[in-house]
Amino acid sequence: MKVSPDGQPTADVIARVKDIPLYREAVARGHFPVLEKAEIARGFPDNWMTPALAAALDAGEAEFVLSTGTNHARMQLIRPPYFLLKSYYRLWSTHPDIKETWEAGCRRVSLTTVLATEHVARVNAKKRGEEPRPDPRPADRRLDARTFYLNTRLDPALWERADVERMLAEMAEARQAHPQGWYHLDCSGYHLAHLLQKINKWGLWDAFSPPASIIHAYEFTPVNVRRYLQQHFACPIIDLFGSTELGYLFYSDRRGRYHPYLEDMSVELAPVTEGSGLFHLIVTSVRNPHMPLVRYRSGDCARTLDGTPDPAKIKQFSGREKELLESPSGPVAQGDLDALVGSVSPHVFVHQLRVLSPAEAVLAYTTFDGRPLAPRQVAALGHGVRELTGRRCVLDHRDHIAIGKSGKYAWLARDGK
Repeated sequence: MKVSPDGQPTADVIARVKDIPLYREAVARGHFPVLEKAEIARGFPDNWMTPALAAALDAGEAEFVLSTGTNHARMQLIRPPYFLLKSYYRLWSTHPDIKETWEAGCRRVSLTTVLATEHVARVNAKKRGEEPRPDPRPADRRLDARTFYLNTRLDPALWERADVERMLAEMAEARQAHPQGWYHLDCSGYHLAHLLQKINKWGLWDAFSPPASIIHAYEFTPVNVRRYLQQHFACPIIDLFGSTELGYLFYSDRRGRYHPYLEDMSVELAPVTEGSGLFHLIVTSVRNPHMPLVRYRSGDCARTLDGTPDPAKIKQFSGREKELLESPSGPVAQGDLDALVGSVSPHVFVHQLRVLSPAEAVLAYTTFDGRPLAPRQVAALGHGVRELTGRRCVLDHRDHIAIGKSGKYAWLARDGK
């Protein structure tokens, strides 16, 4: 979708949003400001209501949903049924590295947060007019004929052997259902890495059926986690970037280079602070016809290959704007710390920076093999964190770092929080 040089929507976009109450003032002024999440919520749903939307809601062509809320307050949305799933399927079916597994009819096995599994179980229970079960059965965890969810526990580090054996059996069932023995694995990179660790710990490799293709799409995937997965799988491993309200915007190829997937969308990159090389994503999208977003600040940050605000040159999605850490040299994003950790040692698995004061911090970390880093690496990482954040840093090797209530890891923790 084309955009004006100044980021303002083109005439075709304005024509599609001119009757939406939220945009009337901008249309009248001839200028669209950046759209914040608070504005989307203010006066909802009346601020979005048009006769066409009301008719779509009545006909079941549009529905109210909530965003996941794993990185920000949950936001009410209006969208077509299965909007995000269809966005995923379209991308999978056209991706040059993995479309073969779509065309071959592979089942999609999803290994991600327990919140995602519970959502599917709630939807299925509602269809039956029942309350969801506390321990959902396989049928409860099936999203459609092609997709089902595996995880039923919050913290993958605490999976017990029975959990892992059940999941492996369900993955094997998906493989056996395909004439070529293929299935597609959709996952959080962290969850899959934990599964591999459990398989290794209990010697369950004979029960594990490797997938024909892998997508990780649910959260930031650290450099070391991606490396770890690449060591264990020969198939393409693809990263998707998107959100509940937008669908998917970018995909990686099997070598890790990102490519735009901006059907009915455009992206602006605006500097977080001048000279930092870190950018906000501002998205205009009419992909969701019931809730088109014009110059919407997604809350995500990115860095580009050459430091210029060119969306086609994005090299890293760096985490959330609300989680930036201020430092004397400018804002520090999740991706910045992760790049540092990955450059010092490939053995660090989960890491979390706890800020104690403007001058002190602790970097807690786990490793894939359970052993602490060598003293030389500890010193290098402590020095690197100080250079990056302006804070003296000591390292704290742990056996376990708890996952958040959302089923995702927090890279940053502030003292007392």
